Amino acid sequence: MTTVLFNLTFYLAVPFWLLMIVAPRWPVTERIVASPWIATPPLVVYLIIVLPHFDRLWAAVSRPDLGVLQAFLGSGIGAAAIWAHLIAFDLFIGRWMYWEARKLGIHPLVMAPILVLTILLSPIGLLVFLVVREVAVRQVAGRVDERVGG
Repeated sequence: MTTVLFNLTFYLAVPFWLLMIVAPRWPVTERIVASPWIATPPLVVYLIIVLPHFDRLWAAVSRPDLGVLQAFLGSGIGAAAIWAHLIAFDLFIGRWMYWEARKLGIHPLVMAPILVLTILLSPIGLLVFLVVREVAVRQVAGRVDERVGG
């Protein structure tokens, strides 16, 4: 059962990623991605995995100890749980990045590889996006200054 849930988790998030990457300007994408609830499917898988083993999870996270955490994450249950956790939070971060990019006018062709990087290596994808976002924020501020006469 754990293997099935592990395999299912990623596929539950794929449609949302595809929409943000392949059809970012499609009104259906905007409507679907407008909801923060898109992260719910992998979160439900997470709950299904961890609730029967909550005592082990709680022991691993409530008093962080590398050995205890390593033992839990090294188990099938722990690996599947952390995978569902990552998939859900990566999707949530990707959703935020999508909306920030839209708001700041960052072109979808710039965002597509950043979103793919976020799927694969979310901390690196997020860092790259934050740099791109900072550049976009400064460009937007510059345009406002030009219009105001500053």
